Amino acid sequence: MRLYPQSMTRLIEELGKMPGIGQKTAERLANYILRLPAEDAMALAQAIQDLKKSVRNCSICFNITETDPCHICQDANRDRTVVCVVEQPADVITIEKTGQYNGLYHVLLGHISPLESIDPEDLTMEKLLSRVKDGTVKEVIIATNLNMEGDATALYISKQLEGYEKKVTRLARGMPSGGQLEYASVAVIADSLQGRRII
Repeated sequence: MRLYPQSMTRLIEELGKMPGIGQKTAERLANYILRLPAEDAMALAQAIQDLKKSVRNCSICFNITETDPCHICQDANRDRTVVCVVEQPADVITIEKTGQYNGLYHVLLGHISPLESIDPEDLTMEKLLSRVKDGTVKEVIIATNLNMEGDATALYISKQLEGYEKKVTRLARGMPSGGQLEYASVAVIADSLQGRRII
């Protein structure tokens, strides 16, 4: 039995393909869009269309951009001797929000995962290695996710850079600010002990 008109069903199906959006949420969003004034709904559709037409990956770092190279790669005030390697463009935004980093980036557009059939060749790994090997970069900060895939990717990158005079670092891991030992997992505490620093 069909519960919605065909166009509404199609919208619900498309919304349901988004990460974190289940059937109920997709239905709520579709109903919200249906109730919007026509000009607001068309503005949303236009914003999606403009996004797909205008946004692409930077040819240098693979961050998302409307200009090529992106504004970070173009910025003469950035420290060009340091490259922070992340998995996705969203990770660049997260690091930039801290205001603590002034180097360049390299976005892998994923991580190594044999279970998902994602190999180094499926990522922007070759471009990263050629950027790092040209002599300008002195430090590579590996900021892949702190999970099995991120660790495997970090290990692969560090192995590829062996023999080059580059400092290769990894994001610190362990206890978060405000965290309490009694509630932390054994793995988090172990990482905290290994990553301890002088104060």
